[in-house]
Amino acid sequence: MITPPPAWTLRPASPADVEPIAELRAVVLRPDLERLGRYDEQRVRQRLRDGFEPGHTQVIEAGGAFAGCVALRAADDGYWLEHFYLSPELQGVGVGSAVLARLLRRCDREHATVRLNVLRGSPARRLYTRHGFEVDTQDEVDVFMSRRPGGRGSCLAAGSGAPEGAREARDQPRRRDSRTASGA
Repeated sequence: MITPPPAWTLRPASPADVEPIAELRAVVLRPDLERLGRYDEQRVRQRLRDGFEPGHTQVIEAGGAFAGCVALRAADDGYWLEHFYLSPELQGVGVGSAVLARLLRRCDREHATVRLNVLRGSPARRLYTRHGFEVDTQDEVDVFMSRRPGGRGSCLAAGSGAPEGAREARDQPRRRDSRTASGA
């Protein structure tokens, strides 16, 4: 018997959410950043503060309490999925997958490519792969991934029709974006 994920909701972020999100980022990224030799206790929080845009960010709540966040920032040819952090006690129980599926359904309806970067060796990469993200490039710290609508793992491919005119993510130049979730 499969247990459903705990109840959760999304709400728009406000400027007041920056500190709880910065703290969660430090907790969630610490193991991977330490493994990569890049953890800096102040920098990991300050990078979030410097790039925090409440208008692109949603707070994940579970049981009425802060449980995480995710940002979906518009780009010329789709979206960047950024700052996707979930409290450790809610990881692995289906909340992250459910949140990601909801966001990807929206992107599929818009026929939008979604890009992200994840730290090398991060267990989060498995979540993204299950949802149809494929590796575009990688460097010594980050793995850059994208997901086209209508592709493997797509909500459109699963029954609501294929998108028209989606661009190949692999043909797009890659750059490190300082506002993405990985890196301290």
